[in-house]
This record gives sequence, C-alpha cells and structure tokens, in this order.
Amino acid sequence: MERNPLRRQLQMMRKSFFDQGYLDDQFVQLEELQDEANPNFVEEVVTLYYRDSSRLILSIEQALERKPFDFNKLDAYMHQFKGSSSSIGAKKVKAESTLFREYCKSGNKEGCMRCFQQLKKEYATLRKKLEAYFQLARQAGPMETACRPK
Repeated sequence: MERNPLRRQLQMMRKSFFDQGYLDDQFVQLEELQDEANPNFVEEVVTLYYRDSSRLILSIEQALERKPFDFNKLDAYMHQFKGSSSSIGAKKVKAESTLFREYCKSGNKEGCMRCFQQLKKEYATLRKKLEAYFQLARQAGPMETACRPK
C-alpha cells in the first residue's frame, strides 16, 4: 500500500476513471511510454489532444450550423476526432463519436445534434478530470511505473 497520501489519492482517482468508463487501456499504453527521460509524456500528449481537438469541435459546430447539412463532411470531421480521442483512451468520448458517425451515415440531423451535445459534455468532463489528475500528479511527484488498473 502506498504510504504517500497524495500518491494514494492519485491512484484512487486514476482507478475511478477506468471504473466509471472515462478511460480505456490506450491510456495505460501512453503511461507505459512515460519514463525518467520524459516524465510528463502523458500530460503533454493529453494537452496536445485537447488543443488540436478543440479545433475539430469548432469545425463540427460550424458544419452543424450550415444548411443544407453535409453529412459526409461531418462524418469526416468526426472520424478524425474519434481517432484523436482513441489515441488517449477517451472511452466515453470515443463512444459518442461512434454514435455521431452512425447518425451521419443514416442522415439523422436531430440525432447528430443531440449526440454532439452529449459528446461535448463527455469531452469537457474528461478534460476537468484529467486536469485535476495531472495537477495532483505534479504535487505527488514522479511515479515509479505504470500499471493496469485492478
């Protein structure tokens, strides 16, 4: 059992992300790439994800406002967004992206609109959780090794 209370809190927080379905094993794979030479690797990758994906969200919002709906363009944007989300293990965001693409393929405008609102909620929630996690991680100090959640 971890003696450092911050480290213990960090472990419980991390475990909750997996238990609640926010993250999947791809996040663990990112952690396994982090080492002493690059101790902030995961945080840097997640920061880049949010910087780049916010541009995609804006493009999707703009495309949703255009008439007539261009389902092919929306699907292409969401395909890119889903790939980015998958790369950091954003499980709930990825699931909403998949659903959005299904709505695009079936030409369901209302489904796209509803799904996109839910996707933005999941995206923002995960962002807040990860920001708190990385802040606590900086306070707790470096971790020894990454391990899969139990």
